[in-house]
Amino acid sequence: MIALLEGRLAEKRPEGVILDVGGVGYEVRVPVSTFLSLPEEGKTVRLRIYTYVREDTLALYGFLTDRERLVFGLLLGISGVGPRLALAVLSGLPAERLGDVVRRGDVSALRSIPGVGAKTAERMLIELRDKVDRIELEPHQDLLGGARDQALSALLNLGYPRAHADDAVRAALERLPGDPTLETLIREALRDAAR
Repeated sequence: MIALLEGRLAEKRPEGVILDVGGVGYEVRVPVSTFLSLPEEGKTVRLRIYTYVREDTLALYGFLTDRERLVFGLLLGISGVGPRLALAVLSGLPAERLGDVVRRGDVSALRSIPGVGAKTAERMLIELRDKVDRIELEPHQDLLGGARDQALSALLNLGYPRAHADDAVRAALERLPGDPTLETLIREALRDAAR
């Protein structure tokens, strides 16, 4: 699974970019928020990647921050929300504001996004309510976001259910002092997950 790409920005369009990594051009779809923050063509850029795989589809979605990638994944977990709609939500509502919108139950903010109807907005609020803490990362967790995501990914790849893996990584982060290394975090999370 591709998680990160760094290379020369060969082409830049609002719906996506082509990233030249070692002579291979990767087409990466991006939200408007990422597009507006990209440097000019020819410059080097680093994108967090969400690899979307389905029976007939393999697509890469790129984000400048781990938070955007996390929110994209959470949105895809909602019934009726596909990658196109998840990108539209991130384009119309910054990831930093989504947690506040969910906490307030602000259906109108979600309905203002093209493609989001009343039923979808209600479903999004209901399904994201329990995940709002993951969207609104605390400052120290923001710094650890990469290690946290990688540790979570490691546990998921080992076959642990998402909720169980998430709880194990969270418990490990609470016990470990300072900025633990990725290896230490995974080792500690595995102890919790195995219980």
